[in-house]
Amino acid sequence: MLSIVVNFYNNRREAMNTLHSMTRGYQRSAQDIEFEVIAIDHGSSLPLDEADVRAFGPEFRYRYVETKSVSPAAAINAACREARGEHLLVVIDGAHILSPGIYTRASRVFEQFESPFVAGVSFHLGPKQQNESVKEGYNQQVEDRLLTRCGWRENGYRLYTIAGSFADPGMGWFGCAFESGCFAIGKQNYLALGGFDERFVARGGGLVALDFFQRAVSREKGDYVMLLGEGSFHQFHGGVASNATKAAHPWKEFHEEYQRIRGKSFARVPRRPFYFGTLPNEALLAARISAEHGLAQWEKAVAAGEA
Repeated sequence: MLSIVVNFYNNRREAMNTLHSMTRGYQRSAQDIEFEVIAIDHGSSLPLDEADVRAFGPEFRYRYVETKSVSPAAAINAACREARGEHLLVVIDGAHILSPGIYTRASRVFEQFESPFVAGVSFHLGPKQQNESVKEGYNQQVEDRLLTRCGWRENGYRLYTIAGSFADPGMGWFGCAFESGCFAIGKQNYLALGGFDERFVARGGGLVALDFFQRAVSREKGDYVMLLGEGSFHQFHGGVASNATKAAHPWKEFHEEYQRIRGKSFARVPRRPFYFGTLPNEALLAARISAEHGLAQWEKAVAAGEA
């Protein structure tokens, strides 16, 4: 079984799109995949309606977490421990809409690779990174028009046509990634790594997802697999980091917490992944940009003796 663990905080609008992208009807060739969706509502002052969550299908469960904590690390770990599946698919930010091949591709990876860590690339909806587009008037209303126009509910790969930027400056599939908005891993491997480090208590978890990504790809045993052509698409929701202007971005605060916990500065792990999947037509432009700029990063890393 595949257990999808997704975390929400005060984003009702975004949740309805995200949960739709997790349904059996949206995910392609998922009719024979056994899965559950655990929707965490992490202390929202405007919580989701449990009936709305359950309406997406019998696979959906709702878990409201009464808390004053601004970091979802502990809540996500608890949900992962309670998950019934032997494999986990974790989405730390419920504003991410999934592409429609993730369940099938991730399930096949678990069949063909040993103890894999499976990463999906993240994109920002809108004309450019939302940290920049917010200064130019990009908001939920503009985004709603884009989502309606592209018809993503009928074909989720059309989300590529309204996504103007990779969320990660690692430049997508062919770059040196350091974060994944949607990743999969065996439950026992997740727990063996300690899950998300609950010492990360900054808003939204700070660099907790980046920290886990680094530890997962640094394992001595276990393959690192990138889902080619699949990803998640970040909706605008006033996020503490993703929707802050660059001048107001809390990176300094987050990085200082990381340094206190790890005793070093954050740095990418230069490990190349295996690739699994295919490129839908809608993703070809993103793939070309990723190949051009992402591979250039690897060339620089090799020249510097870092990879």
